[in-house]
Amino acid sequence: MPLYQLNQDLPTLSAPMLVAAFDGWIDASGAATAAASQLAGAGETIVTFDGDALFDYRARRPVLDVIDGTLARLEWPQLVIRRARFEARDVLVMVGPEPDYRWRQLGSDVLDLSLRLGVVGWVSLGAIPAAVPHTRSVPVLATASGPDLLHVDEQQGPDGLLRVPGAALSTVELAVSGNGVPAVGFYAQVPHYVGGPYAAASIALLEHLERHLGVPLVLGDLPDEALQQRKRLDEAVASDEDTRRYLARLEEIAGEERVPSGDELASEIERYLREADQGGDEPRPFPEGR
Repeated sequence: MPLYQLNQDLPTLSAPMLVAAFDGWIDASGAATAAASQLAGAGETIVTFDGDALFDYRARRPVLDVIDGTLARLEWPQLVIRRARFEARDVLVMVGPEPDYRWRQLGSDVLDLSLRLGVVGWVSLGAIPAAVPHTRSVPVLATASGPDLLHVDEQQGPDGLLRVPGAALSTVELAVSGNGVPAVGFYAQVPHYVGGPYAAASIALLEHLERHLGVPLVLGDLPDEALQQRKRLDEAVASDEDTRRYLARLEEIAGEERVPSGDELASEIERYLREADQGGDEPRPFPEGR
């Protein structure tokens, strides 16, 4: 049995692109799923995946609403595909929690869906922690399944081997791209000292996606959120001398305009995983004295 249910009233799609983001791993500060949700907007849900088969409800518990002492409703984690339309282009947005189970079948089922729906390209959206300052534009690393899929000024890399824990998103992308669907990935680098949402990274992802799709995208409230977050970070920096010195060092490194090495990325990712295991939803302080 497939893991998905397809809306039978689906209209004819025009050369749809499939854009995907899962929360959790490779979604630092929730930047990728925030970008995907902004992209999907109020689009129609055309595919629903079987949450009972995909999620561990003790690890990702449904939200229970209790109203006036009465159990009213449960909100279950959901993985869906929604249809958005930009000018004459259809964009299918797959967004939701990273599944706990059946990654291989999910990849096979999404490939089947892609072929049924006539998907012409895949885009993964992600966000990774990195030693970058919040005072500079957000760097975005790119991956591609073949040559000439990226613009010449997009950073593809790093060079050489980068070995990190795998993600469900990558499993699905490999299943799709391995059967001839061109695939790219955009991964925003989020300052590793940011513990909450980081709208600047979501904006950077949408800007890269806009150029890749060739259609204008709407940013909604993200620019205002980015300004407020920047103000709070600036205030935190101004209040501590050690933090100012550390930020100055990050800005110096950023001025070198180089792609981080595989070892550097792996180190930051390992740090991110350790902090997530220790309650990484709490705001992370700046490191001292680096």
